[in-house]
Amino acid sequence: MSNQAFILILSGIIGVLSGLAAVILKQGVHAIQKFLTEGFYVEYANFMYIIYPIIGIAAAYLIGKFVFKDIGGHGIPDILFTISKKQSIIPRVKTYSRVFTSALTVGFGGSVGLEAPMLVTGSAIGSNMGLLVHLNSKKRTLLIGCGAAGAISAIFGAPIGAVIFAVEVILMEVSTASFIPLLMASVTGSMTSMILIGNDSVFNFELVDSFRAAHMPYYLILGIFCGIVSLYFSKAVMFTEKIMEGLESQTIRILYGGALLGFMLFFFPPIYGEGYDTLNLLIEGNSSQLLDKSPFFSAIENPYLILIFLGLIILFKPVASALTLSAGGSGGIFAPSLYVGGIVGFLFAYAKNMFGFHIPLPLAHFTLVAMCGVMSGVQHSPLSAIFLIAEITGGYELFVPLMFVSAISFTTKSYYQKDSLYMMQLKEKGRQLPETKDQELLDLISISHVIERDLLPIHPDSKLKDLIKLVKISKRNIFPVVDENKALRGIITLDDIRDIMFDSEKQDTVSIRSLMHSPPEILFANENMQKAMDKFEKSGAWNLPVVEDGHYLGFVSKSRIFNSYRKRLIRQKQD
Repeated sequence: MSNQAFILILSGIIGVLSGLAAVILKQGVHAIQKFLTEGFYVEYANFMYIIYPIIGIAAAYLIGKFVFKDIGGHGIPDILFTISKKQSIIPRVKTYSRVFTSALTVGFGGSVGLEAPMLVTGSAIGSNMGLLVHLNSKKRTLLIGCGAAGAISAIFGAPIGAVIFAVEVILMEVSTASFIPLLMASVTGSMTSMILIGNDSVFNFELVDSFRAAHMPYYLILGIFCGIVSLYFSKAVMFTEKIMEGLESQTIRILYGGALLGFMLFFFPPIYGEGYDTLNLLIEGNSSQLLDKSPFFSAIENPYLILIFLGLIILFKPVASALTLSAGGSGGIFAPSLYVGGIVGFLFAYAKNMFGFHIPLPLAHFTLVAMCGVMSGVQHSPLSAIFLIAEITGGYELFVPLMFVSAISFTTKSYYQKDSLYMMQLKEKGRQLPETKDQELLDLISISHVIERDLLPIHPDSKLKDLIKLVKISKRNIFPVVDENKALRGIITLDDIRDIMFDSEKQDTVSIRSLMHSPPEILFANENMQKAMDKFEKSGAWNLPVVEDGHYLGFVSKSRIFNSYRKRLIRQKQD
C-alpha cells in the first residue's frame, strides 16, 4: 500500500471516531440539560440556575484532576502549542477526558461551547493514531487536523467549513496532497453524525428573504460593529481570566466563578449552556420568547426591553464564558463568539427596523452574517467563518455579505489587536508561537547545537607574542579573551593586530588587555534562534560569542545557522 493511500484510510477512521465522539458529547449534554430544566416551573427553575454551574464546574474539575489527571480549560491554544513545541504528541487521556468534563460543564449551565473539547478529542485521536502506526511529527500534525475537521464537521454538518477551519486555525499551512485526507476526515465525520442522529443540526431554519445590494451600506456598519464587539469580547475574556487567576485557591475559584455565573443565569437565562437555541429563536424572529424564562421580564411586552436585554447579554456572555473556564470547567469560546455575533446582528437589524428608517432589514440575514463577523474577529479565521455560516444556511445566498462583513470585522479588530484570542491566551502563559514558517524552522535549531568550539582563547594578562603563537596554529581569525574563571572579557580579531604583529618590540610589551574589545553582541545559550538572528541582524556581525551563567562556551556563526536551517528545510520537504 502506498503511503498516501495509508494516510487516506487513517483519515477516514479518524473522521468516524471524531464524529462518534461528537455525537456522544452532544447527546450527553442535551440529556443532562433536559433532565435539569425540563418540566420546571419558571418561578423555581431560575433559582436552580444559581447552583447548577457550581455543581457542574466542581464535578468537571474534580473528575478531571483526580480521575483523568487532565484539567479542563481552553482547548485550541493547547493544541496549537502541542503542534508547535511538542512534536504533535497529545496525551492519550485527551481522547476521552474532555467528553466527560465538558458534558458536565455545559450540561449544568457552563456558558461555553462544545467545539473546543470536541476538537481536542478529535485531535488527540489523530495524534495517538499517528503514534500507534509510528508516523513522524509532520504526518501526526496532519492527522491532528483530520481529527479537528471530523469533529467540527460532525457538530455543524459543515464539511467544507470544517476543512477550512482545520487549515486556517490548526495547521496554518497545508499542501495539496495533504488536503485530501482532511476532506476524507471531514466527510466521514459528518456522515457518522448524520447516520447516528439524522439531520438534526445545530441550526434549523430556512432563509426566506433574498440578498439585496441596497443592504450593503448596513453590512459595512455591521462589519465595523462586529470588529469592535470582537475586540471587547477578547479583552473581557482576558481581563476576567486574569482576575480569576489572582484568587488564592482552586476552591475559591470554583465557588466565586460558579456563583457569579449562576447569578448571571438567574437574571439572563439565555446565557445558559451553548446558547444555540437562543440563536435559532432570533433567526426565526421569535425574540420575545427569550424573555419567557426570565422571572422579571416575562410579563412585560416592550420592544425596547428586548434591546436592553440583548445588549446586556452581549456584555455578560464573554465574562460568563471566561468565568466558566477559569473556575475549572471544560469548554471553549468558539460557540460563545458565534452566540455573541448572532445577538449583535439581530440587535442591529431589530433596532434599525424598529425606528423605521430607510428600507427594512432581514433579521435572519443580519443575525447569521454577524455570527461570521464576530467569529472572524475573535478567532482571526475569516475564511472558516465564511464557509461555516454559508454551509449552515444551506446555500450561498449570503456569500457576498459574509465575505464583506468578515473582512471588515477582521480588519477592524486587527487594527487595534493583531493577535487572535487563542494567541493572546498563549502569550499570557509565556508560550510564544512562531508567526511564520521561517520562525518555526529557526525555533527547531538550538544554539547549543551550532556552537563552534575551535576558536582558541587567550588570557587577558597575556602578551602579543602569546597571541602570535595562537595565530600560527589557529584556522580562525577571532580569538576570545577568557580569564581564569572562564568568563569572556572581550575578543581580538586578526585585523586588530595585523599592523603590529610583526613588530618584535611590541610583541613583548603590548598586552592583550589593551588590544581586546567588546563583541558587538553576546548570545546566551538559553535564547531561541529567532532572538539570536535578531542580534546578528542588529549588529551586522558574522560571528558572535555564546555565554552561559557567565562562562564562555564558544562562537556561533551565521553560516553554521544557515547550513543547519537548510538541512532541516530539506528534511521537512522529504517528510
